[in-house]
Amino acid sequence: MAGLLGACCCREGSVMQEKPEFVTEYLTPVRIVRTEGPVKDAEALLQPYCGQVSTDESRVVTLREGGSVLLDFGKEIQGGIQIVRTINGSHKTARVRLCLGESVTEALSSVDAPGTTATNDHSARDVELSLPWLGSVEFGNSGFRFARVDLVDGDGEDVCLLAVRAVSRMRNLEYLGTFRCSDERLNQIWETGAYTVHLCMQDYLWDGVKRDRLVWMGDMHPEVMTANTVFGNQEVIRKSLDYVRDKTSPEDWMNGICSYSLWWIIIQHHLYCWYGDMDYLKQQHEYLKALLHTVAGQMDGNREAYENGRFIDWPSNDQPDVIHAGLQALSVRALEAGAELASFLGDPSLQATCTEVAQRLRTYVPDMVGNSQAAALLSVSGMVDAADASGIILQNGADKFTSFMGYYLLEALARSGHYAEAMDLISAYWGRMLDLGATTFWEDFNYVDAKHAARIDEVVPEGKFDIHADGGAWCYVGLRHSFCHGWASGPTAWLSEHVLGVEPVEPGFRKVRIEPHLGGLEWAEGTVATPQGLISVRHEKQPGGEVKTTVKLPKGVKRIQ
Repeated sequence: MAGLLGACCCREGSVMQEKPEFVTEYLTPVRIVRTEGPVKDAEALLQPYCGQVSTDESRVVTLREGGSVLLDFGKEIQGGIQIVRTINGSHKTARVRLCLGESVTEALSSVDAPGTTATNDHSARDVELSLPWLGSVEFGNSGFRFARVDLVDGDGEDVCLLAVRAVSRMRNLEYLGTFRCSDERLNQIWETGAYTVHLCMQDYLWDGVKRDRLVWMGDMHPEVMTANTVFGNQEVIRKSLDYVRDKTSPEDWMNGICSYSLWWIIIQHHLYCWYGDMDYLKQQHEYLKALLHTVAGQMDGNREAYENGRFIDWPSNDQPDVIHAGLQALSVRALEAGAELASFLGDPSLQATCTEVAQRLRTYVPDMVGNSQAAALLSVSGMVDAADASGIILQNGADKFTSFMGYYLLEALARSGHYAEAMDLISAYWGRMLDLGATTFWEDFNYVDAKHAARIDEVVPEGKFDIHADGGAWCYVGLRHSFCHGWASGPTAWLSEHVLGVEPVEPGFRKVRIEPHLGGLEWAEGTVATPQGLISVRHEKQPGGEVKTTVKLPKGVKRIQ
């Protein structure tokens, strides 16, 4: 998947033109899903529109009151809709209803229908608009793929529409990191994860583009991993981290959730290891110190004892044993990350405090209680035997995966060498979303429901499960469920890290280790964005099973074995 524009500035005469931060693009619909009521020549909306309405248009769609057309733009976008009305009849203003949807079902829904789960939360997606005669209107700032336009009031006359276009707003990014392998399904999953995070990188790094247009610190960890892998060093990441930091006293929890403050520490560690940006790390020193002391003060001997904000993810929200195991593991991981950051900062007192508390917590290991999330977090923190944790994860399979925690389940499988099995689960779980018509990955996905579900790009047939309207739980019941959620992008980062096998050994990628894990793949190749430039690799499995690796390193990067 290529970026919208190249990364360079361009010269026009003697004037240097900087690359714009965002790009706006008008998109023609690719398909008429259906029409209802008095609608004539709806296919006219599939023709390109030049951007200028005239008094002599030969091909338009004509609607009368009660007429409705449902359009498919072919992929999820972030932005709004432009509706263009041409000349006919009187000059009276028409009224149309615009309903946006991440699925066909959502676009066919109305927020005022009895018992509906459709909402205008976070972004308006169901509104009435005044449509001028011989003019256009643009509305919207939401995430959607489908748009329904109903003529509510045409004063008894025909209303002729020349165009209904999506107005896409995306951050102007180049896809520096790439991934290709012998399994085309994995390639599509990698690209979809990258695109999902790209859409969410708006003014801040959001969790979703329809609902959850907020900076959630725990959710940011897999998003940051993906963004670093694909887009390299982006200011919007630091801007988002600093935004939540500045909104939260170090004595309180970010977003009101104790684990989210732990994730902030872990992200800071990851960023420093990736970029080696000491100036930015120094800006975090005082807050980091205060926060780590707050975390250390929440322990009861060798056990975490957070009094409030106890949360790991929604599917485990009513399972206190899983939450406790997850918080114990994340506390160890955050404190050890804090100790290492303190050493980089030359703060031996903070380093000693973090090290002592982390070592004390390691003397107590909660039970994994047969739960995949608990097993994964304990394994990734190095607190349980990797093989034991992977046994639980593999036994539970894709049925127990979640969009957010799935990334850590994959990480746990990598720790025990189950790379082929991890790729099979990626193909099954994230691939099944693609099978159902997804062009971005979802806030949550119940693999069991998918077995009898209809595609999201069709009107749900009788006897099929409506995975949008009838699925979801907790804060994402039914149509409130976000179908573009950056926290679901984990396979993109995981495939680059473990299949391509590129890992920084020193902060800023001054030294790297390259250890590919092809599993059942015949070959894999790609690039990884680093502060020194792109690292390019290609791995090919030879007839005897050994892997031949070709590497291109930028200047200033040394490969170690």
